Amino acid sequence: MPIKIRELRQPALDPGGRDLDAFINYPYALFKDHPHWVGELKKDTRHLLDSSHPFWLHGERALFMAYRDGRPAGRIAAIVNRAHNSFHNENCGFFGFFDCAEDPEAAAGLLAAAGKYLHDKGMDKIRGPVNPSTNETCGLLVEGFDSAPMVMMPYNPPYYAGLIEAAGYTKAKDLLAYRMELAQGFPERYEKIVKRIMRGGDVTVEFVDIKNLDAAIADLKDIYNSAWEKNWGFIPMTAAEMDDLANALKPMLKPDYLYFAKVDGKPAAFVLLLPDFNVALKAARGSLDLFTILPFLHRLLFKMRAGRLLTLGVKKEFRGRGLEMLLIKQAVEAGRKMKWKYGEMSWTLEDNAQINNTIEAVGGRVYKRYRIYEKTV
Repeated sequence: MPIKIRELRQPALDPGGRDLDAFINYPYALFKDHPHWVGELKKDTRHLLDSSHPFWLHGERALFMAYRDGRPAGRIAAIVNRAHNSFHNENCGFFGFFDCAEDPEAAAGLLAAAGKYLHDKGMDKIRGPVNPSTNETCGLLVEGFDSAPMVMMPYNPPYYAGLIEAAGYTKAKDLLAYRMELAQGFPERYEKIVKRIMRGGDVTVEFVDIKNLDAAIADLKDIYNSAWEKNWGFIPMTAAEMDDLANALKPMLKPDYLYFAKVDGKPAAFVLLLPDFNVALKAARGSLDLFTILPFLHRLLFKMRAGRLLTLGVKKEFRGRGLEMLLIKQAVEAGRKMKWKYGEMSWTLEDNAQINNTIEAVGGRVYKRYRIYEKTV
């Protein structure tokens, strides 16, 4: 049977939410028996795609699904991010939320539909996958298929790359995920560097005060948008987007997860760690209900033995002082305290030599690689 591509109704025309339900549910059906794929809670995906999410104050999108013989065969979102185009002075559209059966015709139809939508919106190129920006999950897994993804990182089977490349997409940039075995601890030869950084007393490390979290989030916002300002693909998070992220993180934050380096009492850098909640989410299968809550809680309490260094940022005026090394050492100590077997540091740009060299110096090795593709439309 031929492939049919259908643009899903916008929320105002889909009052029951059936189209959005189909879009969200599709990958859970596609990968229900896959040993490594892990989906977020469906309610979180729904929130991200809902028009009330602060991203859509500067973005718009169309959702498409492919059908063969009346059955879903794939999905994709075409995304216009006005904040990105203003910040980078380009007319670039994006595709995201791409999932597809091993069906070249379905993939070609979905990517063509997304490209046409973006071309009609005045875009001259398309880049992805981003869901829906580099401030959320992004990239296509191209190396490291033999293990599940870490929290807030994507997973896809190897054939996805072939589907996208067959549609004329080429590599724009690779994103790296590093793994560090925590049993080895922090290399002794770099302890001297850390001690030298701390010697004068002007540099301190302070853990987040959960009771005063709003003040810590304000410092985090300031550092975040300064630290990544010149990075490829970076888009500053708006205050509303940062608040939305903070609200999502608040229930799971502990002092060991978020800490700051301060210079003369001024916030200069921060690290955000998260345990690998994907271990528990695997048991949830997208929803917490009577059938999944107990397996979810069991894994949450007893099975999480790894974590991710999600973000490490240093304000530009404090770079070159070794604060990255100091914060990685603290992350290693925090992970060992929580009895993690290993930690993932992700993601970094493949050509960010400064941070990549630092990670490799302390024992990190690249074990997963993600790719952002692009194409002229």
